[in-house]
Amino acid sequence: MSEWKKKRFWKETAVEPRDGGFAVTLDGRGIRTPGKTPLIVPAQALANGIAAEWAAQEEAVRPDTMPLTRAANSTLDKVLPQRSAVVEMLADYGGTDLLCYRAEGPESLVREQNQHWEPHLVWATEALNAPLLRIVGLIPHPQPESSLQVLRDATDALDPFVLTAFHDFVTLPGSLILGFALLEGRIDAAEAIRLSELDALWQEQFWGADDEAIANRTRKVTALQEACSFLNLVRE
Repeated sequence: MSEWKKKRFWKETAVEPRDGGFAVTLDGRGIRTPGKTPLIVPAQALANGIAAEWAAQEEAVRPDTMPLTRAANSTLDKVLPQRSAVVEMLADYGGTDLLCYRAEGPESLVREQNQHWEPHLVWATEALNAPLLRIVGLIPHPQPESSLQVLRDATDALDPFVLTAFHDFVTLPGSLILGFALLEGRIDAAEAIRLSELDALWQEQFWGADDEAIANRTRKVTALQEACSFLNLVRE
């Protein structure tokens, strides 16, 4: 049965224990992902959230209003089948982490980067045991392999549903360290994007803000907030 139809085709939405997890049912039938995998999630709170998204659909089904469903689909159809590739892709961000690359100038920008980025790299050293080098300029420089291995192992240790949220935590800001800071609750979605766009925000003080840049920033914050909500429900 295909759940991504244009029209609502069911009357009742419910959650049922099934196969060691929780399934969302439409008129008693369990829904499936676009890849035809039974949509069974590990946490009842997450299943309740997904069920609420389906119950809120009116005449037309709008997947863009169903972030929890989309994230669960991604876990089952994409993350689980290619978990190793996802882990490697995310861990690779550590080798060129945004927070490590510092401007040569002006002094005010250098000061902003040191003030706002440095605490998170210090935290990575102390809490994650992953010290990283600070590089002035944009030319790539190898990071300590021992630190990269620690970050790779920490990524690999994540549950597949947590890894789905972590994917957005890393790729939207473009920083593995900010991804771990989000995962550990050190920062929220808005702060993660602010830190990732520190250079652009610094420039906007002098040249003004671009409407497209603001819209893109807002979109990233919203997507990260949705990923945070997904993670919170997975952890419940």
